[in-house]
Amino acid sequence: MSEPALVALRGASFAYEDGPTVLSGLDFDIREGRALALLGRNGSGKTTLMRLLSGGLRPNDGRLTVDGQRVTYDRKGLTRLRTTVQLVVQDPDDQLFAASVEQDVSFGPLNLGLADAEVRARVAEALAALDITALADRPTHLLSYGQRKRTAIAGAVAMRPRVLVLDEPTAGLDPDGQERLLSTLDGLRASGTTVVMATHDVDLALRWADDAALLTPDGVHIAPAPTALARTDLLRQAGLRLPWGAAAADLLRAQGLLTASAPGPRTPDELAALAAGRPVSGG
Repeated sequence: MSEPALVALRGASFAYEDGPTVLSGLDFDIREGRALALLGRNGSGKTTLMRLLSGGLRPNDGRLTVDGQRVTYDRKGLTRLRTTVQLVVQDPDDQLFAASVEQDVSFGPLNLGLADAEVRARVAEALAALDITALADRPTHLLSYGQRKRTAIAGAVAMRPRVLVLDEPTAGLDPDGQERLLSTLDGLRASGTTVVMATHDVDLALRWADDAALLTPDGVHIAPAPTALARTDLLRQAGLRLPWGAAAADLLRAQGLLTASAPGPRTPDELAALAAGRPVSGG
């Protein structure tokens, strides 16, 4: 993990007006090509951090950089940032406002002043990526919750960001909807989009993420997901439990069925493989 960060906060502090300090002296890196899970208890500053990364908030102290260059908060600087980082909030109804799916997804590219043909191409690409092409003409108020989630993400994808930041994207979805969304995110990652996901689901984070960032009262701790999510001390500070995969790995090692250096299971299939005496690949 020695490559330079694509997006980074350095010494960032933020407090809302007439409120306590939410983040203080925070260093935070997003590295290109690494799926990053952001975890922490309610009130730990996850939403504030995501809004700082996407330009929705400006740090009181410290700086935000993209490719090592400091972000400026004028129109030019924010446009550059928002074509690099896009945030999708937890509740899609806070993000959708146009009459139809296609109109909503086209809003961002139109605001960039792109030619009509380019806007149409981006919208078509985003709808296809989220598997909602058939919904292009559907009124947004007639969409299911899962369809609204996908439409909100498509609107961000149409901006062709290098980094997609998602706040609890699987919240409120049934198991099939969660699996479909995760498959979609895998497709976006394969096409070159770096994905950051805020979640309370430690099992999902262990299964999905390359790296995990735990927000605790004394700062943020970023490490490969299997390492970070096995740290019971950090999990306790972050108000989180041990993922079942990490607990299973502890049990397997205690029984001599898994060496200290071998990776533990991150999915039920990997646990079954270990039980059958087959090794699993590292994270």
